[in-house]
Amino acid sequence: MNIIFLGAPGSGKGTQAAMLAKELNIPAISTGEVLRKEVEQQSEIGKLAKSYMESGKLVPDEVVIGIIKNRIAQSDCNKGFILDGFPRNVNQALTLDEMLFSLNKKISKVFNFEVGEEVLIKRISGRFSCKKCATLYNRYFKKPVKEGVCDNCGATEFESRSDDNEAVVKNRLQVYHESTFALIQFYQKNNLLVLVAAVESAPLVFEELITSIKNPH
Repeated sequence: MNIIFLGAPGSGKGTQAAMLAKELNIPAISTGEVLRKEVEQQSEIGKLAKSYMESGKLVPDEVVIGIIKNRIAQSDCNKGFILDGFPRNVNQALTLDEMLFSLNKKISKVFNFEVGEEVLIKRISGRFSCKKCATLYNRYFKKPVKEGVCDNCGATEFESRSDDNEAVVKNRLQVYHESTFALIQFYQKNNLLVLVAAVESAPLVFEELITSIKNPH
């Protein structure tokens, strides 16, 4: 199974990718993580990516594709993989198809995690974590049992990301929807798209994924 996960920030696709990777014994490939690894290892492609990142530019599609190709060619991807965060546009999707064809592979399914904007905003802007052990909480959905005290380690200091405020979140969501609208249509036309109601709890969403994978039609 070669799978793509699409979904806005806060849709829970990262959590589901980790769960599904474990279940199917295939790697979940996060573009961001792979990019950072190449930069750390100072590979040729990593050096190229770093030059763009340092100047604040978007890493070009062909560089990202090169990095993904290196990763997919590794032996742990022989049984399949999950791509999380890639492709981000139709151009990347077409280039990905060509690249997979050259490796004698193709995409089996594309899951699109759908969550209403209001819920997404609350999921992201409500996030905060324990400063000591990094346990995650949410002002709207998951507060500590005792207010101001971490359930996990008992610490009393918490922090939230500066870019998790509502205005920034709304902007991120708008950018996401604008860039992926055509991508969703592309996979729909190719009969690969599966819509996932990701507003449910993580175990229920995971159940839906497994059912869809076991029953291809």
